[in-house]
Amino acid sequence: MKLRSLIAASVIALAATASHANEFINVLTGGTSGVYYPLGVSLTQIYGKVMPNAKSTVQATKASAENLNLLQAGRGEIAFTLGDTFNEAWKGNEEAGFKTPLNRLRTVAAIYPNYIHFLASADANIKSLADLKGKKVSVGAPKSGTELNSRDILKAVGMSYKDFAKVEYLGYAESVELIKNRQLDATLLSSGLGVAAVRDLATAVKIVVIPIPAEVVTKIGEAAYATGVIPANTYNGQTTDVPTVIVQNYLATHEGVPTDTVYKMTKSMFENLDAMVASHAAAKAIDRNTAGKGSPVPLHPGAEKYYREAGLIK
Repeated sequence: MKLRSLIAASVIALAATASHANEFINVLTGGTSGVYYPLGVSLTQIYGKVMPNAKSTVQATKASAENLNLLQAGRGEIAFTLGDTFNEAWKGNEEAGFKTPLNRLRTVAAIYPNYIHFLASADANIKSLADLKGKKVSVGAPKSGTELNSRDILKAVGMSYKDFAKVEYLGYAESVELIKNRQLDATLLSSGLGVAAVRDLATAVKIVVIPIPAEVVTKIGEAAYATGVIPANTYNGQTTDVPTVIVQNYLATHEGVPTDTVYKMTKSMFENLDAMVASHAAAKAIDRNTAGKGSPVPLHPGAEKYYREAGLIK
């Protein structure tokens, strides 16, 4: 009897160890030329140090909308998303790519703001949003957070895709290549400052960063949007400040991820922000004092545990 009890206890212990060793963290990001991807790589490296028994991987995706649908389906543990897309997913906006509310989603942290980059080739003679009429424009991957931004901004200024001579639904890298090859006149990118795709384009050809006036934010009327400025000399040839729209980014998870796992993911990121900044300068804007506040989606209990423990929320 004692032998059988010892064997049974050993089997249970081994099973528990195996279960812990097989913990899997899939980080859902965006295209490899954006900001989400390098930050996601940095997160996997941080998790690898803090949770050595967990296997952590980074997955390139079409970004916000795809990431949230994957989380809802349990096909990822943490993901980057734009705030407006996060809000639409939680509510269930079919036009934004969400047929029903994604009610399994939870918030880990508000991170950094995205700056809307509406870019044009200098040769296209585009100085304002109105000048986009009759031009060839890429508006972002279909139903991505970027494409949702395109729709909202154009609607606010009384325009739609019908005003363009040609509409392309492409990611950052593809859009930039077509502008370089004179097959596109302009594109919208929603990203952190200093994004590689824009630096690449501005180095290859002369560009215009199209201003988006402050009144556009008022006309959009969504809490996720705010006014911002792309500072002068952020990109080659951009010699003046350019007014634009900013949208908060979030790290999201789903309710099925264990509390302890999300707690460790949240705490380890804030304890290793220097590594995040080293992977991309956009991470300089991550502030733990505000990270647990203002999300359109409830906090995951694991993230909430960290913020309460740190005295950041009551």
